[in-house]
Amino acid sequence: MHLDDRQKAGLFLFAGTTQFAIGLIIAEAVDPTYSVRFNNISDLGVRAGAPIFNGSIILLGLTILLTSWYLYRAFKDRILMTLILLAGIGAIGVGVFTEAFEVIHTVASFITFVFAAISTIVAFRILRPPLSYLSIPLGVASLVALGLFASGNYLGLGVGGMERMIVYPVLAWGIGLGGHLLGLSAAEKTPAPN
Repeated sequence: MHLDDRQKAGLFLFAGTTQFAIGLIIAEAVDPTYSVRFNNISDLGVRAGAPIFNGSIILLGLTILLTSWYLYRAFKDRILMTLILLAGIGAIGVGVFTEAFEVIHTVASFITFVFAAISTIVAFRILRPPLSYLSIPLGVASLVALGLFASGNYLGLGVGGMERMIVYPVLAWGIGLGGHLLGLSAAEKTPAPN
């Protein structure tokens, strides 16, 4: 079976985001004292589920790097490629530089959050409706949650709950976009970047 560049991008994005979603759940489940509400997501990288979480987020970052390359080859959109590339580098940084590295970890987390959300918004340029219509609000929702998180406004969700409101929209988008791109046949056309 031959996959074109769009399908390769979809395969890496779908596989990376799906395995991370599952890895996150497993890392939470193996630590009976971990609280989705009161603990940061990155706390998983220094607790009982650390090997699972850190390995999963590093793998996510690597698959995002591959996704950015194949998306560029398919759509020739340097801006989108760069944004996704930076999100992937940030994700690898989160797994390599755990909370034990404090400042470096915070910077890596911020890079991941910001560039993943912006990538989600900018990707509307290569998508067809209705997925293009969902891309923008998911990215905006992630950025709004990041602003609330950074300002300490957790809206009753706790620090962990609000952090998940940053992550889940872009994670859902990644799984959806990955499946969409993977399912495209070579004969189907997608819009060229603006």
